[in-house]
Amino acid sequence: MTLHSATRRAKVKMADLSGTELSDEKEAELELNKRQKRPWEGLHKTGKVGITPELPETLGFYDISAVRREQRELSADPSLTRFICTELTRGYFLEHNEAKYTERRERVYTCMRIPKELEKLMIFGFFLCVDAFLYVFTLLPLRVLLALLRLLTLPCCGFSGSRLLQPAQVCDMLRGLILVLCFSMMHYVDYSMMYHLIRGQSVIKLYIIYNMLEVADRLFSSFGQDILDALYWTATEPKERKRDNIGVIPHFFMAVFYVFLHAILIMVQASTLNVAFNSHNKSLLTIMMSNNFVEIKGSVFKKFEKNNLFQMSNSDIKERFTSYVLLLIVCLRNMEQFSWNPEHLWVLFPDVFMVVTSEVAVDVIKHAFITKFNDITADVYSEYRASLAFDLVSSRQKNACTDYSDSVARRMGFIPLPLAVLLSRVVISSVKVQGALSYTCVLLFYLGLVTLKVLNSIVLLGKSCVYVKRAKMEDKLFERPSTAPSSSAKSPSKADPARCRTPSASLTSQWILIVISLCNTEEEEEEEVAQLASETKHKNPKKDLLEIDRFTICGNRID
Repeated sequence: MTLHSATRRAKVKMADLSGTELSDEKEAELELNKRQKRPWEGLHKTGKVGITPELPETLGFYDISAVRREQRELSADPSLTRFICTELTRGYFLEHNEAKYTERRERVYTCMRIPKELEKLMIFGFFLCVDAFLYVFTLLPLRVLLALLRLLTLPCCGFSGSRLLQPAQVCDMLRGLILVLCFSMMHYVDYSMMYHLIRGQSVIKLYIIYNMLEVADRLFSSFGQDILDALYWTATEPKERKRDNIGVIPHFFMAVFYVFLHAILIMVQASTLNVAFNSHNKSLLTIMMSNNFVEIKGSVFKKFEKNNLFQMSNSDIKERFTSYVLLLIVCLRNMEQFSWNPEHLWVLFPDVFMVVTSEVAVDVIKHAFITKFNDITADVYSEYRASLAFDLVSSRQKNACTDYSDSVARRMGFIPLPLAVLLSRVVISSVKVQGALSYTCVLLFYLGLVTLKVLNSIVLLGKSCVYVKRAKMEDKLFERPSTAPSSSAKSPSKADPARCRTPSASLTSQWILIVISLCNTEEEEEEEVAQLASETKHKNPKKDLLEIDRFTICGNRID
């Protein structure tokens, strides 16, 4: 009996020991799991809470209070207070997405550079238009006189060669005849009657008319240069029979009709702008200025490539120059009505300033957002400027087969003949010339225009040589242009490019070579280093320039 009870006590004792061991192991396992979840739990009991990498980091600091708060709220559900505290103390690191924010910063810098680079292009293009416009009033009459003198002296000097006149002289004669005929036809158009007819219309109707005139001006400019080019080529192409020259007559009358219609269209634009200036509440002028900002909506959110942006830049240059000529016509008409009172000029100045400022602001905003949305850098405007400079320099070569004013017309859509006809008509009707002193003043004014034209051409040619050298396009200047197969098939001997030479072309080419060689100074070398640095950012800008030359023959295309 005693042995049996002792055995029973030993079994109970062994069971108690095994249960204790199992409970200890279970507690140790729970403790281990608990410490893995909350490694800092053993630290708060001693009061020594250490800074460990496992502690939560908030705004760059290890939040000890958050540790203790989580210990107190182990079994508590998420509350609004806890969510608000988390929102107020959570942090983030911008350096984790460095490339994204660097790109955003570069876009801001590009937008800040756009006004400067754009205005450089605009100023250069504006003076190109000024040069082509002054050519009509200054050098073209002198060239026409030289061509007439050659025709008159042919019987005395004898006829030698296959041509009576050089191709450039034939084109000058045609331009002169078109200007004279259109100017005489413009005398039958009453500017005052047109002004009062427009003034009697409502504001909304005038707004619609002005928008229609802008669209018509673009269409006329696009088709007009083709008409003039067709006339020039028909008049100068090699012909086997003299009866083929009869084809020049319909082209000539078509060109006269075009220039006359385009001049009337610009006169209506000027009359509408004059009505807006002279209206009492200025509501029409405000609506016309707001029309410029509507242009932002129509162009900013479209996809643009470099070539499309180049076309838009050329169109903006042409529009800005045309707007300045229209403002000049408005000022002349208003000054005539007020007997050339200088005080009235200050009355017109605020409105003129508002129109010019709105034009510049719209161009800057439009180009800034177009370059931003299409990831185009600001350096592209220097490429556009180099392309325009190449047109200028290449037109002075001995193998050039086009006049500079025609290349500007094709590139920008700016045709100076209608504007020149209208401005001549307004100036002659506004300024009365009587007496010898008046004619002397007119002669001095003409000499001043010639001087301005020559100085402007020299400065533009020098700057153009610098831009061409920076773009490394000087080798392309002296390449002989390829002749068309059709012309060589007709008469291989007459298809020689030497027929496009002018008497002063060789001297001009030599002068261009001298200017390009003089551009290699220390300052130019520093600028070339900067240009090479910018080339590392962009992929082959020279290829882009060649693409621009190839795909943007017509700068006034409406996309």
